[in-house]
Parts: sequence; structure tokens; C-alpha cells
Amino acid sequence: MTFPGFPEAALVFYEGLRADNTKAYWTDHKAVYDSAVKAPMEVLIADLEPEFGGAKFFRPYRDVRFSKDKTPYKDHAAAVVEDDGGGALYVQLSADGLYVGGGYWHTQTDQARRLREAVADDLTGGPLQAVIDGMSGWEVLGERLKRLPKPWTADHPRADLLHHKGLAAGRAFEPAEWLHEPECGARVAEAWREVQPLNAWLGRFVGPTRRELPARR
Repeated sequence: MTFPGFPEAALVFYEGLRADNTKAYWTDHKAVYDSAVKAPMEVLIADLEPEFGGAKFFRPYRDVRFSKDKTPYKDHAAAVVEDDGGGALYVQLSADGLYVGGGYWHTQTDQARRLREAVADDLTGGPLQAVIDGMSGWEVLGERLKRLPKPWTADHPRADLLHHKGLAAGRAFEPAEWLHEPECGARVAEAWREVQPLNAWLGRFVGPTRRELPARR
């Protein structure tokens, strides 16, 4: 199948879920979620797989065990592709429209150290700044330190980037007619291509963590 776009019913579904995030609403509208959200998202990521790799489609249920917010369902649908260098390509649909992103949202300690060192070095930090400057319309994101880490000072040419523990970029698209058409898939692909230089830089100069992480249970 070729991705047809997300129907208007998908946005209406999430508008309703935002107003009534209950099991009753979900049960009554589960068929709409399956046909208007889940099915087209699965086709979208299948269409994108040959170029970008397989994606993980996130479950719609929230993990409320350690959260004060006990609403049971996510107010969006999302999928992510992770490459060998640890970079992510992300797409999300909600009542607000479409959101795309990429990069490292979170890092381990060793990654954050390598990130700062690469940002600080002119030979590697300069090209990164050029990548970011070329991403018109994108917002630079990622976990940040409140204070500039030592030994760097505020007069460093990339002082703002040195606050970052993670480095990512995101772009929001408000609802528009193209969201309901095959053009939506082309726009996601174009956006992911735009963020790939950032992922390539991160993969080359930061890379996945080298720490041994605890096994997931």
C-alpha cells in the first residue's frame, strides 16, 4: 500500500481524547483509532522503511506507575527509527497536527561528555554549527545543563550548545489539507532527510553509549 495521508477523523479522535481521556471514550472510539490513526501510521512507516529503516510504533497506553498524571492514553501517535549511531528519526500525529524530529533527546554520561568536547573543538563544532544554521524552521532541542560546564566560558562561540547534554531538532506542522493526502508522507521523508546531517554528526563524534546499561526486565 501507499500511504494515503491521515484522515480528518484522526485529528477529531485526538481532540476528543484530549477532552475525555478515559477508558470509556477509548472503548467507544477504538475503531476510529484503528482505522484513522493506527492503520495509516503503519502504512507510513512501511513506506519510509526502504530509505530510513524499520520504525517502532509506540503503544497508545501511558505508563502511569510513576506519574502524577494518571490519564491512561497518550494524546498522540508516534513512531521512531533508530540508526546504528544512536540517532533517532521521529514522527508524531496529534490534534495539533504533525511533528517530526531527530537527534539525541537523551544521553548517558559518557555521551554527554563526548558531545561537549566535540562542540567545543573548532574542527568538529564548526561543522555542527553549520548543520544547525542550515536547518531553517527547526527548533534545537535536547536536555540542557542550567550552567555552562567548566572549563568553558560564556565567550565561547558555541556557548549555548555547550549547555546541551542531548542534542536534537524538531519541527511542527499545523493541520493543513496536505496532512490528509499522500503529500504528508513526502513531507515526513523530506524532513527526515533534513535532520539526517545532524544524526550523522552525532553518530560520528558522539556515538552510542559505551557504558554497560542494566538489563530491562
